[in-house]
Amino acid sequence: MGFEPGSLIVHRNARHDRLGWVRPTRVVSDDERGLLVWLAPGSAVASEVSADGRGMRAMPFTEWITLSYGVKQHIWRGNGVLKFHPVGEDHSVWWFREADGRFAGWYVNLEERALRWSDGALAGLDVVDQDLDIVVDPDRTWRWKDEDEFTERLAFPDHYWVGDEAAVRAEGWRVVKQIEAAEFPFDGTWTDFQPDPSWETPTALPAGWDRPVVVR
Repeated sequence: MGFEPGSLIVHRNARHDRLGWVRPTRVVSDDERGLLVWLAPGSAVASEVSADGRGMRAMPFTEWITLSYGVKQHIWRGNGVLKFHPVGEDHSVWWFREADGRFAGWYVNLEERALRWSDGALAGLDVVDQDLDIVVDPDRTWRWKDEDEFTERLAFPDHYWVGDEAAVRAEGWRVVKQIEAAEFPFDGTWTDFQPDPSWETPTALPAGWDRPVVVR
């Protein structure tokens, strides 16, 4: 299933059969290398929160798994983010930017490879975020991120959506080799990206954004 450049799709994170977050993104390209999308600042997004409005990262996982949840809509207050899903790989690469649009570094989001879907009027992709990430500075200095959260949640296999710690870490180390060798996509590609000025920022989530999660 290919996505047309310029089209709006919803990029969603799945936690078992629940939505963790939803972000409308614009398709930049979709080819043999993978899918590249743009999240514009000021976009309407949604995130899973507990009944008192806290997100999962605002509390220990031991507390989170005892609560009920809902998905709350809000506005993306961060800078624009370019996200790349390489074909057949269990991660995505994000290009972070400064407020003025300058490249600020890469972010490797370790995740199960994305599943695409289309309802005709709306299309998107669902991913299972594996929490362990890699932060990469413009000079390709790298470091692990959220290793403590990853380790904490692995202790609760009945509730956690990540089942294979070794596979996640192996994928991370494989990407580290690409980073250190300055291989694509860490070779400077898209660091000067500028979004099409004709793209409108989605200030409301499109109808159908909360359709059931795609499962393997």
